[in-house]
Parts: sequence; C-alpha cells; structure tokens
Amino acid sequence: MADFSRPGSLYGAVDLGARKQALEAQARRDAGGPQAASSASVVDATEETFTTDVIDRSMTVPVVLDLWSPRAPGSAQLSPVLEKVVGEMGGRVVLAKVNVDASPQIAQALRVQAVPTVLAIFQGQAVTGFQQVLPEQEVKRWLDELMGAVEQFYQANPDARPEAEPGEPEEPVGPPADPDLVAAEQAIDDGDFDAAIAAYERLLARVPGNEDAKMGLAGVNLIKRTADADPADVQRRLEDPADIDAQLLAADLEMLSGSVDEAFARIIALVKRTSGDDRDKARKHLLGLFEALPAEDPSLAKARRALASALF
Repeated sequence: MADFSRPGSLYGAVDLGARKQALEAQARRDAGGPQAASSASVVDATEETFTTDVIDRSMTVPVVLDLWSPRAPGSAQLSPVLEKVVGEMGGRVVLAKVNVDASPQIAQALRVQAVPTVLAIFQGQAVTGFQQVLPEQEVKRWLDELMGAVEQFYQANPDARPEAEPGEPEEPVGPPADPDLVAAEQAIDDGDFDAAIAAYERLLARVPGNEDAKMGLAGVNLIKRTADADPADVQRRLEDPADIDAQLLAADLEMLSGSVDEAFARIIALVKRTSGDDRDKARKHLLGLFEALPAEDPSLAKARRALASALF
C-alpha cells in the first residue's frame, strides 16, 4: 500500500527546500505560529534537510538554529525577532528554523528540553545558545558576541576563512533572475500558491518555453491539488476501482512523497484499463505530472515509453 505521509522533493522552483517552506508556512499560518521567512538567509530545516541546511552551511557561515513549536507561545514572540535580526546581517548569518513537532529527532539529538531554544552552529558544532524569549536588543547583543567569536576563530585559523585567495579570479556574475521567477519563488516561500501560479503564468506568457516556469507551475499546481487531501480518505477511496479521481489524487500524493515512478505507473495502469473520457483524463493528468520534472529526468523517458505502449 502506498505511503502518502512523508513529502519528498520536486525539481525546478518547487525543490525540496522551497516546497517544504511553502507547506510549513501554510501550516504555521493555520496554527497561528510564526510567519514564513522571506529572506534568503532564513530556511526551514527538517530531518531530511538538516545536514545540508545546517551542518554543511555552518562550515562557512554561522547558523542560528531556531527550535520552535506552534504550541509554544514563546516561539511566536521570538521567531519574528530572530528573522528580523538575522535579516539585517546581510547574509553573514543563516537562520534555520526547525519545527520540533514535525522533526522530533532533531530535538532529541540536540537534547532540547524546552522551546523555544536557540543554538548557534558553527563548523558543525553547537557553540552557544539560549532558551528564554529575549527582546530584540538582547538578541542583537548575543549575535554580536557570536560574530566576534567567529572572527576570532578565523584570525586563529586564517586558512579556514571562506574568502577567495589573493589574485584568484572572482566567480563570474550571471544574468539577473527573471523578476517573475523571483516573484514566484518568493510566493512559494510565503506559502502563497495563487501568487506563485500567477507569476509563473506571466513568465510563460512572455517566454513559453521557459523550463523553470513550466516545472514550477506544474509543481505548485500539484501542491495546491493535494493541499486539503486526507491520505486516509484517499486510501479508503482506492478500494473502489471506479473512483478515477482517487487514483489521480493518490498519484499526486505519491509524486509529492518522492515516489515518482510509482505515481507514473499508477496512472499508466489507469490508462490501460479505462477508455473514452476517463482514459483521456488520466492521460492529461499524467502529462501534467511530466511537466514537474526536467526533460532529462530518467523517469520521464521510461514513463513516456510505457504510456505510448498503453495507448497504442
């Protein structure tokens, strides 16, 4: 039986981090918790992304870890302060937010006794932190002390400083990102799926072949279709082989859980055993899911061959 309980990743603008940020931002709004972060210096870390978002980043920049819970009033007070103060640091610090209810293994590994808890992670190690709700000036003072300690570390270990060597050419600056693509990614970070869809559609109206916009639009539509889905209800509905919509929704949930091949196989099987409008509906749904992946994804070639075989 399919497992729809754990979201995985999609490509394009709706990648692992962005999609999780969007879903968790929506969940926090519904729960009355802290708002989604809008700065590039703020990420929502989970058990799946902790190594990349926190440990790896901390090797070059200090990471402030905000361990919060929608059930803790102190989190709603402290998290916006942390986002503001870190946002003013101009990228010299990253704020990683961890919902301990959704990621209990992180809390257990760090021996978190209460929330909110704030830890500073640098070079893969927790170096300082606090547990109480502090006013903005106290948070700034704590962060200034952290940055002072980081600078002392670099003075003692100059080779560890993440700066270009003298005479080393700087990385070339690429073209600026399309403003609609930026707007779409920002809307995803904020959990505003309708605004993201509108931005992608504007970009596609101007540049119909833009792959990032096509993948992003397909991914956001996928998220929106499944936003109110109850996995248990979907499992129950799957017992009725005539419930075409349940099969399509199950495929969407499998896609979000990272079970891409399973999602494709489910709809292809549906194409094989249906006809007329139902078959056409399943085929179009599958083509829509194809749009969420880059053209070179190996799962696409296999699924396209299987679809052609099912149709002809």
